[in-house]
Amino acid sequence: MPKEEDHLEGGGEKEPKEEERSQDAPETTVSKRVRANTQSPRMGNTPQASPPRFFSMEELMETAKGVNNMALAHEIMVNQAFQVKPAELPEGSLERHVKEIMHKAFWDCLEAELKEEPQTYGHSIKLLSEIRETLLSFLLPGQGRLRSRIEEVLDLPLIQQQAENGALDIGKLSQFIVGMMGSLCAPCRDEDISKLKEITEIVPLLKAIFSVLDLMKVDMANFALTSIRPHLMQQSVEYERGKFQMFLEKHPNALDYTEKWLEDTVRCLREEGSSSSSASSDPPPLLPVNVHNHAYFRLLRWNHASDPFPETVLMDQVRFQEMHREEEQLVLLSSVLLIVYTTTGEAISGLPGLMEKLKSIVTVMLADLHAASFNIQEALATIGEKLCVELSQCLSQHGYSPLSADRKSTLKGQISAIVQPDNTVRKLMESRIQNYLLASLESSQHKTPPTLPGGLAPVSKEVKELAVRFSRLINFNKLVFSPFYTKILQKLLMTFVGGSTSCVFEFGSDRDLLSFPSLRVSDSKLPTGLPGVQSTQDPPTLPGGLAPVSKEVKDSRGEFLRRDISGLITIRPCCVQYY
Repeated sequence: MPKEEDHLEGGGEKEPKEEERSQDAPETTVSKRVRANTQSPRMGNTPQASPPRFFSMEELMETAKGVNNMALAHEIMVNQAFQVKPAELPEGSLERHVKEIMHKAFWDCLEAELKEEPQTYGHSIKLLSEIRETLLSFLLPGQGRLRSRIEEVLDLPLIQQQAENGALDIGKLSQFIVGMMGSLCAPCRDEDISKLKEITEIVPLLKAIFSVLDLMKVDMANFALTSIRPHLMQQSVEYERGKFQMFLEKHPNALDYTEKWLEDTVRCLREEGSSSSSASSDPPPLLPVNVHNHAYFRLLRWNHASDPFPETVLMDQVRFQEMHREEEQLVLLSSVLLIVYTTTGEAISGLPGLMEKLKSIVTVMLADLHAASFNIQEALATIGEKLCVELSQCLSQHGYSPLSADRKSTLKGQISAIVQPDNTVRKLMESRIQNYLLASLESSQHKTPPTLPGGLAPVSKEVKELAVRFSRLINFNKLVFSPFYTKILQKLLMTFVGGSTSCVFEFGSDRDLLSFPSLRVSDSKLPTGLPGVQSTQDPPTLPGGLAPVSKEVKDSRGEFLRRDISGLITIRPCCVQYY
C-alpha cells in the first residue's frame, strides 16, 4: 500500500509538507523575500562594491529549505496553538485524482487476492508488516510488555508460514490490531475505534484501520510537540540564529530593511525629543533599549502596503497585523464604553451585569471591523441606537428615569464622532492603550506588570492578554536576533551622536556594556549606591578582581577595554556617556 504523506515521519533534515503546518505558517512569506541581487533601500546611487552574484538552482533550493525550516521552528515556539494537521489535497486536483486511482487499484488487488482459491496473502502480509511497525512507533520506552505482545502476535515469519500452509486468520489478527489501537490512541479517537469494531469485512476493515492509524500519527506528533515545547527554547533560539546567519552569509543585504527600520526609529525619536525639549538646549537621552522597544512598537502601526517589513521580524508579520487589528478594536470599544458611562452618569455605574452586556453588544457590532465591506459609520450609528435602548430599559428596571431625548441625541452623536481618527476620546484611549503596550515591553525586563491606565478597566482582560502576547513575541525575537541588533544599534547610535553631540546610553546587562568599546564612564552620570563607585570626582577605589589589569584601567581613565573579562568580574549596569 502506498504510504500517505499527511503526517510527520522521521526527523532530522526531512521537510514536512506545506499542508501539515498551521494555516498561518509564514514560511511562504519569508521565501518570497529571498533576495539574491535586490538593491539596498539605502544604497541610492551608491555604486556596487562587487559585481552581481548568480546562484544555481541547487543553491536557491537549499536556501529556501533553510528558510522553511527556520520558519517552522519559529512557528512551533511562538504559536502555542500550532498543530500538525492531516494533508487535504484540493478537490479536483491532479494529485488527488492520481492518489485515489492508486489507492483504489491497491485495495481492488487485495480483495481479488483474498477471493482466489486458494487464497494468496502477498499484499496482506505487507499491510500487516506496516501496521506492526506503526504500532511499535507509538510505544514509549517503558512499555516493554506491550512491545513484546505486538511482536509476538504480529510475528512476520510465523505469519508467512501460516499463509503458506493456508492457516492464516486475517480476521483474528485484525481484531487484535483494533484492540491494541484502542489502548494506544488518544481519547478523541475512541469513537473511531468503536466504528472499527463494527466492520466485519476484511478489506473495508483494513482500509479503515489505516485511516485511523494516520490520524493517530498526527495525534502522536502533536503530543510530542506539546511535551517538548518547554524544553525547546534555548535550542530554538540557537537554531533560528544559526539558520539566519547562514542565510545572511549567502545574502549579505538580508538586513537592509532591518537597518532602515532601526535608523528611522532613531531619527523619529530624535525629532520628537528635539521638539519636546524647548526648556533645554540638549535633547533628552537616547537609550538603546528605548530605541529598540519603540522600533518594535512601530511595527503595530506599519504601512504594510508600501513599506517592506524588516527581515528579522518578517516571520511574525501576520501576527503584528493581527495585534494591530485587535488594538484598533479595543480602542473603539473602550471609547464607546467611556462615552456611555461619562454621558449617563452615576445612575448605571453600580448596576450588576450592565457593563458586560454593553460590552458584548459593541463587540459583536465591531467583529467585522476590518472586513472590506464594513461601514464603520453605519456600525457606530447602530451601536448608538442599541445602547440607548438597552440603557433606557435597564434604568427603568432599576427605578431610574429613562434617558431623555436630548441625552440620547448627545450619546449617539458622541459615539458616531469617534469615527474620526482625531476624535478627542478616541485619541485618548488610543494613547493609553499604546502607552500600556510600550510599558509592558519595558516592565517585562523587571517581571513587574505596568499599572493599567484609567478608563481601560472594562477592557482590562483583553488589553492585558494583548500586552502579554506582544511582549512574548518581542522578547523571543530579541533572544534570537540580539547579536545582529547590537551591531546595527552600535553603528547607528555612534553615527547619530558623533561630533560634539553627547547622548547617554543605558544598558541593562553586562554583555551590552562590553559590546560598546568606545564608551567611557562619565563621573557626573555615575549612579550612587553601586559597589566600587564613588560620587566624588576623586579616583574611585579599584574593585576586587581587577588587580591583574589595574594599570590599564587607571591609565585609560575608566575606559572599558574590549577584553574577555566577563569571567573575571561582573560590571554593574550603569549609565555611560559617549565623548
